[in-house]
Amino acid sequence: MDLLNLGTRALQVNQIALQTTGNNIANVNTVGYSRQKAVLEAVEGQYTGAGFVGKGVNVQTIQRNFDEFLVRQSALASSNEYADKTRADYLKQLEGIFEGGKQGLGASISDMMNAFSDVSNAPTDLTARTVALTRVQETASRMRSSSQRLDDLQLVVQQSLEQKVSSVNSIAKNIAAVNDQIVRALGSGQPPNDLLDQRDQLIRDLNQFVQTTQINADDGSIGIYLSASQELVLGTRASSVAIVKDDYGDSRSSTLAIIRNGETNKLDENMLGGGEISGLIRFQNNDLNEGRNLLGRLTMAISTSMNAQHKLGTDLDGNIGGDIFSPTVFGGANVLQPAPPAYMNKGTTALTMGISDVTKFAASDYFISFSGPTAGTVTRHSDGQQTQFDFALTSPVVIDGLSLTQTGTAAAGDRFMLKPFTTSASNISSQFSSPRALAVASPVAGTMGASNKGSLQLMSLAARSNPPFPDPLRPPPVTLKFTGPGTYTRSDDPSGNIYNYTPGEAIESTLPDWPVITSPPTYSQPLLGWSVKIQGTPQGDPVAGDTFIIDNNSYPALSAGNALAMLDLRDVAMFDGAALTDGFAGVISQVGIRSQSANYAAQVSQSISTTLEHSRTGVSGVNLDEEASKLLQYQQAYQASAKMIQIANSIFDTLLNSLAR
Repeated sequence: MDLLNLGTRALQVNQIALQTTGNNIANVNTVGYSRQKAVLEAVEGQYTGAGFVGKGVNVQTIQRNFDEFLVRQSALASSNEYADKTRADYLKQLEGIFEGGKQGLGASISDMMNAFSDVSNAPTDLTARTVALTRVQETASRMRSSSQRLDDLQLVVQQSLEQKVSSVNSIAKNIAAVNDQIVRALGSGQPPNDLLDQRDQLIRDLNQFVQTTQINADDGSIGIYLSASQELVLGTRASSVAIVKDDYGDSRSSTLAIIRNGETNKLDENMLGGGEISGLIRFQNNDLNEGRNLLGRLTMAISTSMNAQHKLGTDLDGNIGGDIFSPTVFGGANVLQPAPPAYMNKGTTALTMGISDVTKFAASDYFISFSGPTAGTVTRHSDGQQTQFDFALTSPVVIDGLSLTQTGTAAAGDRFMLKPFTTSASNISSQFSSPRALAVASPVAGTMGASNKGSLQLMSLAARSNPPFPDPLRPPPVTLKFTGPGTYTRSDDPSGNIYNYTPGEAIESTLPDWPVITSPPTYSQPLLGWSVKIQGTPQGDPVAGDTFIIDNNSYPALSAGNALAMLDLRDVAMFDGAALTDGFAGVISQVGIRSQSANYAAQVSQSISTTLEHSRTGVSGVNLDEEASKLLQYQQAYQASAKMIQIANSIFDTLLNSLAR
């Protein structure tokens, strides 16, 4: 009987080993399956006078082959890969919005500026004027189109975030449910391998969307945490996540939050780590936002500078020029009423913004934090540069060509976010369509004295205001009389001062020693009306010296001075030192650099993830050659066990037959 029991036990054990091997082979392509192995142990032998006699074999357990360290490292690397790949994929789409070539916005801007060259050559040609206005309309249209494409990409990102958040919530519930099953199954004393594999795979799936930290509990469950410390799954209970607006209520900026017991806890973007959600949030809050700011800065700088210059000219009918593009509106509930203030602000302050210098613009948002009623810090979001301010000492406060003015009183800790360039491209349009209204004539004219004997030549004469002689107490014309080769007097200076003349140096309409005018109209300082540059050597004499006369332009239809001034805007260093016409090339360059960097990061993280996954599957994966050899091994053992039972039956039959005689 002992031999029969021995064979029967061996037969059952080898059958289990065969079944385990067959299960490995069957699941060779099952995602997340860990190779299993029947762990055998010898049954304790029975003591006899001749020693201990073995009593066979038992299956101790079905062991799951896995390395917990490799499993977690693989999930972490995979999470980083998904984050980098997602960001790189969307940056390619952003790069496509800022395309170059003849159909790009850059070509349109160049064509618009060059159109004023034809107008300057023939200021009365309505065809040339019409072409210029058409180019203006086309540029505005392409700016709006680019802004709309950014909005469309923003919508795609937002929808994708919502879908992925839904997947995270579903997976979190499944992990909590599997935790419950595992805790119950562990009561049997044996590990539920398939449930453990299922949970590990769910955690890997979860890390595809957001990076997690896992902590094993004593009861066999696993706690899942986001942002290093915020619990998503604790035992059999799962919290939910959601996409919410940031502290400033900005609809174009998203934050991941955990909702637990009715409370919403926002997670720090910098603590999210990897995962597609993290990649999407970083793309939306940083890359897409920078693209929008780059486009907005380009739009605002060009439209503002061209509007300002156009207003310094006169049209064919002698009227002062108006806006070419729709003007940027600041204040009230627009961009400048902080967009909006942080929800915990306690003060009554509001901020309004204006434009100080378009050549100083930085493509960035700004965060303002008050340390007192009027003082605080402005942080440029693009690079973190901080600037201290105090409205009580300096108002307005000028930051990167933007002027800020405070109303009301702030409380310590109040915060604001300023987004000066967010909507400028989406709202831009051409302001008029009449070619006669194109103000290409200069309102100011200059002539050399008829009796001049020197070599004076006019280099440039530009209006600083329109009309160029705004002070009624000092009407035109203004005569510059050269009293010597390097000195001159001015007819608009009642003091008769003598000024130094340097060829090529600008002579402005303002004079530093003018008294403040107290009779109406009152000016706090002299107004800038014109600027002239003269070269050459004058014939100087206090009485009969050479003269240059600055007066109102009596023939605006024949003048193209303002067209030339608008054409000169092409070369103004406006975008981080680059000329106006190179501004869009700078946008393409910055977005391209980001895209290239993201692609490289995605390649590196993919390589690391692939290596770690190979290491994990080297431990947990099924090798068909190895399993086939084990299958033959256990088959032979099974057959030998059956032979053992057959021999035991034969011996028993012989014994019975002997007793029967």
